[in-house]
Amino acid sequence: MARRIDVTGTGGVRLAAWEFGDPPKSDPAKLVPAQPGSPDQSGPPTADHERTPGVLLLHGLMGRASHWASTARWLSERHRAVALDQRGHGRSDKPPQAAFTREAYVEDAEAALEQLGLAPAVLIGHAMGALTAWQLAAKRPDLVRGLIICDMRASALGAASQREWADWFKAWPVPFATLADVRKWFGEDDPWVERPNPARGEFYAEVMAESPDGWRPVFEPDQMLKSRETWVYDAHWEELAQVQCPALVVRGLDGELGRAEAQEMVRVLPRGEYAEVADAGHLVHYDQPEAWRGAIEPFLDACLTG
Repeated sequence: MARRIDVTGTGGVRLAAWEFGDPPKSDPAKLVPAQPGSPDQSGPPTADHERTPGVLLLHGLMGRASHWASTARWLSERHRAVALDQRGHGRSDKPPQAAFTREAYVEDAEAALEQLGLAPAVLIGHAMGALTAWQLAAKRPDLVRGLIICDMRASALGAASQREWADWFKAWPVPFATLADVRKWFGEDDPWVERPNPARGEFYAEVMAESPDGWRPVFEPDQMLKSRETWVYDAHWEELAQVQCPALVVRGLDGELGRAEAQEMVRVLPRGEYAEVADAGHLVHYDQPEAWRGAIEPFLDACLTG
């Protein structure tokens, strides 16, 4: 099951939120009080929804809510799990003149928590979505009861990184003739691929849509670069240190977040913990879904049912 719920983000941007599993059957011993907030726009939440511990999943740059489908399904067995298509991504609006600032992304996630009645929730973020999650946790501790940071660095990446991304977008052979071509290029032929990675090919196939001349990304590359340039030049240690809730830093053994930096992030977080997933790259939850579940489930259990 995939159920869409519309959320109004900052500046009136329409955002698509998704539930990928059946609503959980509440255990009376584990119910938490509902927080005040607007009902979702598809109708009032059920009583179970209002009282079931909530999880908001935030994808990374170029991602979409459906990349969390596997995680959301097992989460939904006991919790209300909602994945958000962030502005410019998936089926959310992509207005040419919209803001793609850090503030806009954080305010969108804040609006989603309040309008969906999820708070206080656990935030699970991958890459850029993880940065949004910890910035929101620092800004609104009342809305966040736990935080999972998946493969996102707190240090500045710098101007060279942004130039590499701009050159990489130009290298894409769009339009792709078929989805098989998408999978092959991103999984094997992309110069950024060190060794064949079918999961990476599948990840990018999921963000393509068919157009009259072939398959193109569902996002605008220029908007992705605008989004990235608002955080790539700065370090984000100060906001990390302001996170009051329990936080788990997860990295893939071959991901972009190095072990030393990940462990320093754990040290800076007031209530930080660390987990590592072997045989996984940057797309930890996509590369190794079972190992990912094993890495985060104990933390989630402590946050949501402890």
